Amino acid sequence: MSTTPTSTSNPGPNPAPQPLSQSRVHPAAPPLSPARTVATAARVLRQLTHDPRTVALLLLIPVVMITLLRYVFDGSPRTFDAIGASLLGIFPLITMFLVTSIATLRERTSSTLERLLAMPLGKGDLIGGYALAFGAVAILQSLLATALSVWALGLDVTGSAWLLLLVALLDALLGTALGLFVSAFAASEFQAVQFMPAVIFPQLLLCGLFIARDRMAPALEAISNVLPMSYAVDGMNEVLHHTDVTGDFVRDVLVVAGCALLVLALGAATLRRRTA
Repeated sequence: MSTTPTSTSNPGPNPAPQPLSQSRVHPAAPPLSPARTVATAARVLRQLTHDPRTVALLLLIPVVMITLLRYVFDGSPRTFDAIGASLLGIFPLITMFLVTSIATLRERTSSTLERLLAMPLGKGDLIGGYALAFGAVAILQSLLATALSVWALGLDVTGSAWLLLLVALLDALLGTALGLFVSAFAASEFQAVQFMPAVIFPQLLLCGLFIARDRMAPALEAISNVLPMSYAVDGMNEVLHHTDVTGDFVRDVLVVAGCALLVLALGAATLRRRTA
């Protein structure tokens, strides 16, 4: 009995493999693109224009607080001169911190950040766009507060008012950077506000506003030496008492600017798409 060999069908040549680059793998977005950063900043500014209460908070609260302070010390104008310049930098820092942290967290809780980061948009573009948008608002805020203090409320400044404006602007940008950074660690807008006692109040107590830092306990003085608000207040005091740009003023400005850039970089590194 003979067995007929079973014939196997030839499936034919294997189809050529599809390259992975077709519709599956998207090229990674560059870490920072000026065009995308500017587009993000424009989007944030458009959103701000539709929220007049936030705009009023950003632009008018420092002006109102400085005016209130001036008339609290109406019978002692030298006291206003002594602390008015320092608070001119502190008030913008606080307001920018609050508004920036809440606005960023609101975009995360509404899944806006998740949708944006699903696009070819890097974290650096997003953080840079927010910093650029709120930086533009900070310029207006600092201009209003400085102009009112020097030319309307009679703040006696020995140095140039433009140097006072420079420090106020850097303080506002530092507040923006701190707000972007802490928003990554908050799960709700209420928690973002709760970060203020932890981040802002210690700096406010140790910055030299209430007592000279060299008269504090040595441990507190050492802590104050690493807090950026201390250098913001020192920079304001340099403008208050010196006609020329001093070496200490340059140091203070560089420290505040460097801290703002460092915190922005940390904010980009810790940015999350959504809350936990």
